[in-house]
Amino acid sequence: MEPSPPPEPNAPRLTHTVEDGVATVVIGNPAKRNAMTADMWRALPGLLDELAGDGAVRVLVLTGAGDTFCAGADISSLRTPGEDPQALAVRAEEALAAFPKPTLAVVRGYCVGGGCQLAAACDLRFAEQEALFGVTPAKLGIVYPAGTTRRLAALVGPAAAKYLLFSGELIDSQRALRTGLVDEVLPKDELGKRAAEFARILTTRSQLTQAAAKEFANGRTDRDAYWAEQARTGGDTAEGVAAFLERRPPRFEWTIGG
Repeated sequence: MEPSPPPEPNAPRLTHTVEDGVATVVIGNPAKRNAMTADMWRALPGLLDELAGDGAVRVLVLTGAGDTFCAGADISSLRTPGEDPQALAVRAEEALAAFPKPTLAVVRGYCVGGGCQLAAACDLRFAEQEALFGVTPAKLGIVYPAGTTRRLAALVGPAAAKYLLFSGELIDSQRALRTGLVDEVLPKDELGKRAAEFARILTTRSQLTQAAAKEFANGRTDRDAYWAEQARTGGDTAEGVAAFLERRPPRFEWTIGG
Protein backbone atom coordinates (compact mmCIF):
# COMPACT_ATOMS: atom_id res chain seq x y z
CA MET A 1 0.00 0.00 0.00
CA GLU A 2 1.34 3.39 -0.94
CA PRO A 3 1.71 5.89 1.90
CA SER A 4 -0.86 8.68 2.14
CA PRO A 5 0.35 11.97 0.71
CA PRO A 6 1.11 14.67 3.27
CA PRO A 7 -1.66 17.23 3.80
CA GLU A 8 -1.50 20.43 1.83
CA PRO A 9 0.15 23.25 3.81
CA ASN A 10 -3.04 25.34 3.88
CA ALA A 11 -5.50 22.47 4.37
CA PRO A 12 -7.90 22.94 7.31
CA ARG A 13 -6.56 20.96 10.25
CA LEU A 14 -5.59 20.90 13.90
CA THR A 15 -1.90 20.57 14.69
CA HIS A 16 -0.17 20.18 18.01
CA THR A 17 3.23 20.11 19.64
CA VAL A 18 4.40 19.16 23.12
CA GLU A 19 7.42 20.90 24.59
CA ASP A 20 8.60 21.35 28.18
CA GLY A 21 5.27 20.24 29.61
CA VAL A 22 3.14 22.50 27.38
CA ALA A 23 0.90 21.06 24.66
CA THR A 24 0.05 23.69 22.04
CA VAL A 25 -2.96 22.99 19.82
CA VAL A 26 -3.23 25.21 16.75
CA ILE A 27 -6.44 25.79 14.80
CA GLY A 28 -5.52 26.13 11.15
CA ASN A 29 -7.79 27.09 8.26
CA PRO A 30 -6.11 30.22 6.87
CA ALA A 31 -8.43 30.62 3.91
CA LYS A 32 -11.37 31.15 6.28
CA ARG A 33 -9.87 32.88 9.33
CA ASN A 34 -9.31 29.52 10.99
CA ALA A 35 -12.99 28.56 10.95
CA MET A 36 -13.50 25.03 12.27
CA THR A 37 -14.55 22.44 9.69
CA ALA A 38 -16.64 19.40 10.55
CA ASP A 39 -13.51 17.22 10.47
CA MET A 40 -11.74 19.58 12.86
CA TRP A 41 -14.67 19.54 15.31
CA ARG A 42 -14.66 15.73 15.14
CA ALA A 43 -10.90 15.50 15.69
CA LEU A 44 -10.65 17.76 18.73
CA PRO A 45 -12.13 15.46 21.42
CA GLY A 46 -9.85 12.57 20.48
CA LEU A 47 -6.81 14.82 20.43
CA LEU A 48 -7.71 16.18 23.86
CA ASP A 49 -8.09 12.63 25.22
CA GLU A 50 -4.64 11.80 23.90
CA LEU A 51 -3.05 14.87 25.49
CA ALA A 52 -4.90 14.38 28.79
CA GLY A 53 -3.37 10.91 29.06
CA ASP A 54 0.14 12.09 28.21
CA GLY A 55 2.12 12.38 31.43
CA ALA A 56 4.52 14.82 29.73
CA VAL A 57 1.68 17.34 29.31
CA ARG A 58 0.97 19.63 32.25
CA VAL A 59 -0.67 22.59 30.47
CA LEU A 60 -2.67 22.98 27.25
CA VAL A 61 -2.49 26.13 25.10
CA LEU A 62 -5.10 26.62 22.38
CA THR A 63 -4.45 29.19 19.67
CA GLY A 64 -4.98 29.92 16.00
CA ALA A 65 -2.54 29.87 13.12
CA GLY A 66 -1.25 33.24 11.98
CA ASP A 67 -2.98 36.43 13.05
CA THR A 68 -6.42 35.17 14.08
CA PHE A 69 -7.85 32.73 16.61
CA CYS A 70 -11.00 31.25 15.09
CA ALA A 71 -13.86 32.87 13.19
CA GLY A 72 -16.35 30.16 14.18
CA ALA A 73 -17.60 27.20 12.19
CA ASP A 74 -16.88 26.71 8.51
CA ILE A 75 -20.54 26.58 7.49
CA SER A 76 -19.75 25.15 4.04
CA SER A 77 -18.30 22.01 5.66
CA LEU A 78 -21.30 21.38 7.93
CA ARG A 79 -23.87 20.22 5.39
CA THR A 80 -23.59 16.44 5.73
CA PRO A 81 -27.15 15.02 5.63
CA GLY A 82 -28.26 13.62 8.97
CA GLU A 83 -25.41 15.25 10.89
CA ASP A 84 -26.06 17.92 13.51
CA PRO A 85 -23.28 20.52 13.12
CA GLN A 86 -24.06 22.10 16.47
CA ALA A 87 -23.68 18.75 18.20
CA LEU A 88 -20.17 18.43 16.77
CA ALA A 89 -19.21 21.83 18.18
CA VAL A 90 -20.75 21.08 21.57
CA ARG A 91 -18.90 17.76 21.89
CA ALA A 92 -15.62 19.52 21.17
CA GLU A 93 -16.43 22.37 23.56
CA GLU A 94 -17.38 19.98 26.37
CA ALA A 95 -14.23 17.92 25.83
CA LEU A 96 -12.16 21.07 26.17
CA ALA A 97 -14.01 22.20 29.29
CA ALA A 98 -13.47 18.73 30.83
CA PHE A 99 -9.74 18.63 30.08
CA PRO A 100 -8.25 17.84 33.51
CA LYS A 101 -5.19 20.10 33.29
CA PRO A 102 -4.97 23.90 33.02
CA THR A 103 -5.98 25.31 29.63
CA LEU A 104 -5.10 28.71 28.18
CA ALA A 105 -6.56 30.27 25.03
CA VAL A 106 -4.17 32.67 23.30
CA VAL A 107 -6.30 34.94 21.12
CA ARG A 108 -5.28 37.06 18.16
CA GLY A 109 -7.65 38.68 15.70
CA TYR A 110 -11.15 37.23 15.45
CA CYS A 111 -12.59 35.04 18.20
CA VAL A 112 -16.17 34.62 17.04
CA GLY A 113 -19.01 32.11 17.26
CA GLY A 114 -17.65 28.61 17.72
CA GLY A 115 -14.21 30.13 18.26
CA CYS A 116 -15.55 32.08 21.22
CA GLN A 117 -17.17 28.86 22.49
CA LEU A 118 -13.76 27.19 22.48
CA ALA A 119 -12.07 30.13 24.17
CA ALA A 120 -14.76 30.25 26.85
CA ALA A 121 -14.31 26.53 27.48
CA CYS A 122 -10.65 27.13 28.41
CA ASP A 123 -9.72 27.99 31.97
CA LEU A 124 -8.03 31.26 31.04
CA ARG A 125 -7.78 33.58 28.03
CA PHE A 126 -4.99 35.97 27.04
CA ALA A 127 -5.64 38.27 24.09
CA GLU A 128 -3.86 40.85 21.98
CA GLN A 129 -5.15 44.42 22.06
CA GLU A 130 -6.55 44.19 18.52
CA ALA A 131 -8.61 41.03 19.18
CA LEU A 132 -12.36 41.05 18.52
CA PHE A 133 -14.91 38.80 20.21
CA GLY A 134 -18.45 37.86 19.26
CA VAL A 135 -21.16 35.31 19.97
CA THR A 136 -23.26 35.24 16.83
CA PRO A 137 -26.13 32.68 16.92
CA ALA A 138 -28.76 35.43 16.60
CA LYS A 139 -27.36 36.24 13.15
CA LEU A 140 -28.07 32.67 12.01
CA GLY A 141 -31.22 31.82 13.93
CA ILE A 142 -29.33 29.24 16.00
CA VAL A 143 -30.22 28.37 19.59
CA TYR A 144 -27.11 27.80 21.69
CA PRO A 145 -27.42 24.78 24.00
CA ALA A 146 -28.09 25.37 27.69
CA GLY A 147 -24.61 24.24 28.74
CA THR A 148 -22.88 26.61 26.33
CA THR A 149 -25.07 29.52 27.40
CA ARG A 150 -24.59 28.83 31.10
CA ARG A 151 -20.82 28.63 30.66
CA LEU A 152 -20.78 32.03 28.97
CA ALA A 153 -23.08 33.56 31.62
CA ALA A 154 -20.93 32.14 34.42
CA LEU A 155 -17.88 33.71 32.82
CA VAL A 156 -19.14 37.21 31.99
CA GLY A 157 -22.37 37.53 33.99
CA PRO A 158 -25.98 37.24 32.78
CA ALA A 159 -26.29 40.79 31.42
CA ALA A 160 -23.07 40.66 29.37
CA ALA A 161 -23.99 37.19 28.09
CA LYS A 162 -27.39 38.47 26.96
CA TYR A 163 -25.76 41.46 25.24
CA LEU A 164 -23.49 39.15 23.26
CA LEU A 165 -26.14 36.54 22.49
CA PHE A 166 -29.01 38.92 21.70
CA SER A 167 -27.02 41.24 19.42
CA GLY A 168 -24.27 39.16 17.85
CA GLU A 169 -22.17 42.33 17.85
CA LEU A 170 -18.40 42.18 18.15
CA ILE A 171 -16.68 43.67 21.18
CA ASP A 172 -13.08 44.76 21.52
CA SER A 173 -10.47 43.37 23.87
CA GLN A 174 -10.91 46.07 26.52
CA ARG A 175 -14.62 45.39 26.85
CA ALA A 176 -13.87 41.67 26.90
CA LEU A 177 -11.42 42.30 29.73
CA ARG A 178 -13.95 44.34 31.72
CA THR A 179 -16.60 41.65 31.43
CA GLY A 180 -14.24 38.82 32.34
CA LEU A 181 -14.26 37.20 28.93
CA VAL A 182 -10.46 37.56 28.88
CA ASP A 183 -7.97 37.64 31.73
CA GLU A 184 -5.09 39.63 30.23
CA VAL A 185 -4.79 41.96 27.24
CA LEU A 186 -1.34 42.59 25.78
CA PRO A 187 0.27 44.37 22.83
CA LYS A 188 0.57 42.19 19.76
CA ASP A 189 4.33 41.82 20.06
CA GLU A 190 4.14 40.83 23.74
CA LEU A 191 1.30 38.28 23.71
CA GLY A 192 3.32 35.25 22.64
CA LYS A 193 6.09 35.88 25.14
CA ARG A 194 3.69 36.46 28.03
CA ALA A 195 1.59 33.38 27.19
CA ALA A 196 4.68 31.18 26.97
CA GLU A 197 5.99 32.57 30.25
CA PHE A 198 2.68 32.01 32.03
CA ALA A 199 2.31 28.47 30.66
CA ARG A 200 5.82 27.70 31.92
CA ILE A 201 4.87 29.00 35.37
CA LEU A 202 1.85 26.70 35.42
CA THR A 203 4.04 23.68 34.62
CA THR A 204 6.06 24.32 37.80
CA ARG A 205 3.04 24.40 40.10
CA SER A 206 1.34 21.47 41.84
CA GLN A 207 -0.87 19.55 39.44
CA LEU A 208 -2.68 18.23 42.51
CA THR A 209 -3.67 21.76 43.54
CA GLN A 210 -4.61 22.68 39.97
CA ALA A 211 -6.75 19.58 39.38
CA ALA A 212 -8.66 19.96 42.63
CA ALA A 213 -9.15 23.70 42.16
CA LYS A 214 -10.40 23.17 38.60
CA GLU A 215 -13.02 20.67 39.75
CA PHE A 216 -14.21 22.88 42.59
CA ALA A 217 -14.29 26.05 40.48
CA ASN A 218 -16.27 24.22 37.80
CA GLY A 219 -18.93 23.30 40.35
CA ARG A 220 -18.16 19.72 41.30
CA THR A 221 -18.68 19.32 45.04
CA ASP A 222 -18.77 15.57 45.69
CA ARG A 223 -15.03 14.82 45.90
CA ASP A 224 -13.77 16.75 48.92
CA ALA A 225 -12.79 13.53 50.66
CA TYR A 226 -10.96 12.26 47.57
CA TRP A 227 -8.88 15.42 47.23
CA ALA A 228 -8.16 15.52 50.95
CA GLU A 229 -6.80 11.98 50.69
CA GLN A 230 -4.73 12.88 47.64
CA ALA A 231 -3.24 15.83 49.50
CA ARG A 232 -2.46 13.61 52.51
CA THR A 233 -0.84 10.79 50.55
CA GLY A 234 0.24 12.31 47.23
CA GLY A 235 3.47 13.89 48.38
CA ASP A 236 2.99 17.38 46.90
CA THR A 237 2.08 19.00 50.22
CA ALA A 238 5.15 17.61 51.97
CA GLU A 239 7.36 18.60 49.03
CA GLY A 240 5.92 22.10 48.90
CA VAL A 241 6.52 22.70 52.59
CA ALA A 242 10.04 21.21 52.44
CA ALA A 243 10.95 23.33 49.41
CA PHE A 244 9.68 26.48 51.13
CA LEU A 245 11.70 25.80 54.27
CA GLU A 246 14.80 24.89 52.25
CA ARG A 247 14.38 27.92 49.97
CA ARG A 248 14.49 25.92 46.77
CA PRO A 249 12.05 25.36 43.89
CA PRO A 250 9.62 22.52 44.62
CA ARG A 251 9.67 19.30 42.61
CA PHE A 252 6.03 18.29 42.48
CA GLU A 253 5.43 14.73 41.27
CA TRP A 254 1.68 14.12 41.65
CA THR A 255 0.12 13.69 38.20
CA ILE A 256 -3.35 13.13 36.78
CA GLY A 257 -4.06 9.44 37.20
CA GLY A 258 -0.99 9.05 39.38
